Order: sequence, then C-alpha cells, then structure tokens
Amino acid sequence: MHSKSPSMLPASTPSIGPGRTFALHLWAFVLPLVNLTFLLTGPHVWWSALLWSMPIVALVLVDNGAPPDYRQPPESLPKLPFEIQLYSLVGLQLLNHVLVGVMASKLHVGTLAGAGTTLANLFTVIVLSGTTAGYSGIVLAHELVHRRSRVEFLLGRLLLVMVCYEQFATEHVRGHHPRLGTADDPATARFGENLSDFIRRTIPAQFASAWHLEKVRLGDAQMRWTDPRMLRHRVFQGVLAEVLVVAAYLAVFGPIGAAFFVVQARAAVILLETVNYIEHWGITRATRAVTPIDSWDTDNGFTLRTLIGLSRHADHHSQASRPFQALRYFEQSPKMPLGYYGTILLAMFRNDEYQARASAELRKKGLGPYRESIPPISSEAPGARAAFGEAAQHAAV
Repeated sequence: MHSKSPSMLPASTPSIGPGRTFALHLWAFVLPLVNLTFLLTGPHVWWSALLWSMPIVALVLVDNGAPPDYRQPPESLPKLPFEIQLYSLVGLQLLNHVLVGVMASKLHVGTLAGAGTTLANLFTVIVLSGTTAGYSGIVLAHELVHRRSRVEFLLGRLLLVMVCYEQFATEHVRGHHPRLGTADDPATARFGENLSDFIRRTIPAQFASAWHLEKVRLGDAQMRWTDPRMLRHRVFQGVLAEVLVVAAYLAVFGPIGAAFFVVQARAAVILLETVNYIEHWGITRATRAVTPIDSWDTDNGFTLRTLIGLSRHADHHSQASRPFQALRYFEQSPKMPLGYYGTILLAMFRNDEYQARASAELRKKGLGPYRESIPPISSEAPGARAAFGEAAQHAAV
C-alpha cells in the first residue's frame, strides 16, 4: 500500500475502544455454539432436525438489516483477549467436527423411518454444520495460516484438513495473495463469470497451483512422486492427512459418520469458494503493490463481528499480517451489495442480479473493466511478487 497516496489512507472515522472491540467480536461464538447445541442434543426427529436449520435463516435476516460500522480499531490493542478468543473458537470448532461423527454414528437407514430421520439430520448438517465449518473453521484457519508462528500455521492447516482442503494454506498465502486481481490467479473471479463456472475452474486450478508451489519450495518443479523430498511436500501431507481422517471417521463412527463428515466438509469448501468469488469478482489489478481497492469488502457491522473481521478484506490484502481485530475501514474499496451472509446467497441463487449490482459498483468506483486505460499487470511482472513479501516468509515456516 502506498502510504503517501491520500486515496489509499484509512477513512477518517471515529475509533472504537479496546473493550468494546473485544465485546463485539464475541458475536463470533454464536454460530459455533448453536451448532454445538444441535450436535450434542442430536440426533433429532425429522421435524426437529429441519427446525435446527432456522438459525442460519435468522443470521441472514439479521445481517441483511444490520447497520454499517465505519469505526476504526484503536491504534493499540491488548493482544491477549483476542488470542484467547481465537484459540477458544478453534477448540470449539474442532469439537464440533468430532461431534458430527458422534451424532451421525447414532443414526441408521435400516428402516424407512430411520432413513427419513437420517436424511433430515443430514440436511441440517449440510446447512448448519457446513456453514459453521466454513464461517468459523475456515475463517479461523485463514487467520492462522497468515501468522508467522509455526504452531499457529500448523493449527490452521489442521482446521483445513478437517474440511479436506489443506492445500488452501499453501495456495492462499503464496499463490493468491501475490497474484490477486491478475489473470494468473485462479481464485480471482473474472468479470462476467458466474459462480458455478468459477467453482468448477478454481478448485482444481488452486490445487494444481499449490502442488506446483510446494515442488518449487522443495527445489525441483519437476519432482517425481518417488522423490524422497515428497515427504516434505505440504500439499501431499495434507492429502494424506485428509485420507487418514476420513478413514478414522469410517472406523470409529461408521459409514454414516464418515459420510456426514465428508458432506459437511464439501459444504464448507463450496462456501469458502463462494466467499472467494464475491471478494474478488471482476477486479483487475493495475499496480504492482496490492492496495485496498483490489478486493471487495462490506461495511456491514454484523459481518465484521461474527466473522472475526473478514468483512474488511480490502485491508487484509493490503497488509495480510494485520490481526483480525486491527483491520481498518477503507471507503475507497468496492462494496458488496449486502453483508457476507446476504451477498453469498445472492451470488448462489440470483447470480444475474449479483453480477448486475457488482458491475454497477465497479462502474461507480472506476474499477475492473471500468478502470482508466491502465493495462492490468501480470503477477510475474518485475516487482509484483516482491510487493507482497510475506509469501516468501511463509515458505520457510
């Protein structure tokens, strides 16, 4: 970020005190605690299981009606309370993953009634547990894989293994961040690209990119499977860990437990890539340094507090090492039509309307295809990767 450019400075809005900042971020516990209660009290009869999906509807309605929050974090924040919150959320999410298997192991499909009950509980696991695994688990992992501590990085990888998407730890930090807004970034949705096409393209492309990045880190882009260095290949390690976790669920919780685990993981990954879609749709970067106008964010206060700062994604990309509680508001960044909850549903189920509203915002801000005639850069341009040096630091974690 160019600090000398007035247009790239954080907005001059009032600050919020440390105590109130911490208290508001406690909203992040709501969704995982609801999911914990559902799993601990399950399995549920079919009608009760379906009713447990209603908290997601309630969160969407609250988010859609939530006021904006333009307040900046204080310049100095005590680290400890937010670290306790972060690690508490991690422990809660790991417990939820285990309880998915515990609850599912009590279900059966041997009778028509049993099959109906199993399907109703499976539906809510997709909606509630899958959303929690994405909104809580992957968001927490995202925060941790950007940390420079080896322990925190490994903890982020563990959370990603629990949704069978460990390669995100490599591709997001060392691939996506240096390349966002360029044609070389598979996680940047193109202008006019719909969500289903994006997901079909991005998931295999991100995996291939992460696999290649790890080969390069280990010193040989042409490395074969039989090379002993593959044991240190993080993406290979992740795939192996994911296979072992699914096998463990199958052995301990049975086929229904393993199926529930895989289904909630798939739901979380689809949610993650929908988030990627709305965070970068149509953006084309024209500067070698990543700036706050190269990502979408939202002013929505409910999203900000329930998703530990994810809504201030523009600032995250301008300085990825900044912890969630210290992320700043930039009025110049393109704004989503709604908070994350509503924008995700809009992108999923009314994609034409989403694209129309997103196009209007890009036109208003003069971004994406409406940017002044400055040719978009390639991530391989001289200095492009150097503009985001944290990728190289994480390679050594």
